Amino acid sequence: MKADILLGLQWGDEGKGKIVDVLTPKYDVIARFQGGPNAGHTLEFNGIKHVLHTIPSGIFHDTTVNVIGNGVVIDPVILKREIDALRKLGVDVKKRLLVSRRAHLILPTHCLLDKASEAAKGKEKIGSTLKGIGPTYMDKTGRNGLRVGDIDLPDFREKYNKLVAKHRDLLRFLNADTDPAEFEAAWFEGIETLRELTRIDSEHFVNDMLRNGKTVLAEGAQGSMLDIDFGTYPFVTSSNTMAAGACTGLGIAPSRIGNVIGIFKAYCTRVGSGPFPTELLDETGERMREEGREFGSTTGRPRRCGWLDLPALRYAITINGVTELMMMKADVLSIFDTIRVCTHYRVNGQLTDRLPYDINGVTIEPVYTDLKGWNCDLTGLTQPEDMPHELIEYIGFVERETGVPVHVVSVGPDRVQTLMRSAVWA
Repeated sequence: MKADILLGLQWGDEGKGKIVDVLTPKYDVIARFQGGPNAGHTLEFNGIKHVLHTIPSGIFHDTTVNVIGNGVVIDPVILKREIDALRKLGVDVKKRLLVSRRAHLILPTHCLLDKASEAAKGKEKIGSTLKGIGPTYMDKTGRNGLRVGDIDLPDFREKYNKLVAKHRDLLRFLNADTDPAEFEAAWFEGIETLRELTRIDSEHFVNDMLRNGKTVLAEGAQGSMLDIDFGTYPFVTSSNTMAAGACTGLGIAPSRIGNVIGIFKAYCTRVGSGPFPTELLDETGERMREEGREFGSTTGRPRRCGWLDLPALRYAITINGVTELMMMKADVLSIFDTIRVCTHYRVNGQLTDRLPYDINGVTIEPVYTDLKGWNCDLTGLTQPEDMPHELIEYIGFVERETGVPVHVVSVGPDRVQTLMRSAVWA
């Protein structure tokens, strides 16, 4: 068997959590491969709305094993909070969740360093979620980090104290006066919750599952345009959000990758700072934000909104090797008579259909094609053949421009508001 990958193709918030939840019955294992609690995967079903930050989005299905892979960074405080909330809903977390020993731990001082570093940047801040993600990955690459497997070692507390001492020096350098000690009690409570979970060598587990004919879906967080190497640097996250990240974040070889499922919104959003060529700073953008309830599930910040950006989408499809697309939030665009799609950029006066190396320091003018809107409520649709002609035309336009088929269309937040255009997922 080969593992499939599901990831976002824009700046995050594409609706990955909903689609993973919908597709989970097709898989034996759902495995998160990167990121941390800066993710906010929202699931809605049976009148329940639930946001997951660290735990894979298949956790509500009792026949599926969920794995937090080695590429993820874990805040024990947030993980404990997530587990407590799931247990109140009757979810047997201990049975359904496995954690990689190689996953790195976010310390309270990582969060303090994140806040102090962002504050020091002033107007040049990158829009961090302040969850300690960046400093944790810095310690990982600097070979100073603490890993989940370390909690079973006799010198775990000594390792913790040594890393905190280093962080205290950095905090003093950044003139941060918060005492990390006040956050330690909750953190060590989270460590005790981690001790209750099954900790595994996830690289062996996932490969054994594939060898035994089990189906595996690798779940990404954030979006491709936030990838540390290929995103809109420096306004990016601290991990590899693209398909290749599943190999390093789970320990599976490129030859074991099957389908790459790319999720995108029918329009674009972005949270925090950074370039956004199709951003709408007008009433249209505000209407899009209100209709789409575009407020961050992790931070609560209003999302910046704009029309679909095909140069960026094609770029993300290329670097990920996307084999099929799933379009989210088609229902949000129902309020518009005309829908615009950016097909090219005019960069410093030159026309291009490619994403430039650096879109921070150049003048980008989006070149649009206008399409007729469908102007009707989609949220009650249950069959893809019932989609209005204008929506079918919109989907066809995207397929022709990208060369990749759109197999799923989401017409609302609930798991049942999902139209399957391919027999594979029906």
